[in-house]
Amino acid sequence: MENQADKRALRTIRKLNAIRHKQAQKIDILCNDMVLANKDVIEQLRILTYTVDFYESISGEVDMTVLLDKGARQVRQFVQDCNVAIFLSNSNGFELHMADDTPIEVDGSKIESYFTEEVVNDICRSNKICSLDDMCKIGLQGNPNVFNNISAAAVPLGRFSEPVGFILICRSAENKLTSGELEKVATITPGLRNAINACQSIMPEILGD
Repeated sequence: MENQADKRALRTIRKLNAIRHKQAQKIDILCNDMVLANKDVIEQLRILTYTVDFYESISGEVDMTVLLDKGARQVRQFVQDCNVAIFLSNSNGFELHMADDTPIEVDGSKIESYFTEEVVNDICRSNKICSLDDMCKIGLQGNPNVFNNISAAAVPLGRFSEPVGFILICRSAENKLTSGELEKVATITPGLRNAINACQSIMPEILGD
């Protein structure tokens, strides 16, 4: 009788240990999910802080060059070691604003010089983040050696709205641009677009004075 009781007790202990093991695994999974979720929340808060600070920095800015320089600097907060150029469409074609410092140089060529008025307008109207392949399909043509050595993308200034322009971001092909980086840049484009529109509306008044 004692042996049977011991066996039953042993089976019960084994079942309890198995249940504890499964519960421990579930707790580990839950903890890992919570840690990952917290990391995501912290990253989202960091992006939000950058965006709010940027909007505050451009509020009321009436100098277009200063405004676009601030925009380029903010892009580099999200995308490290990149070149930034901002294209603005207008009735005469387009305007190009280059950021002061350019970390990468490819064969002494600049990808910005390959953009025509038609390509700029088509990218503006696309209302989406365009990869280099997308831009080539639209009609961008240039030196293949340049294209093979860079990772590039165009982020529209305010998606699902009237075309204003786009931000061209370039980096070495060895360090390809990521969708996460480009989506971060997209968070600042609505505010930058509004500031550009406001600045453009004020400039004729300033020139008239």
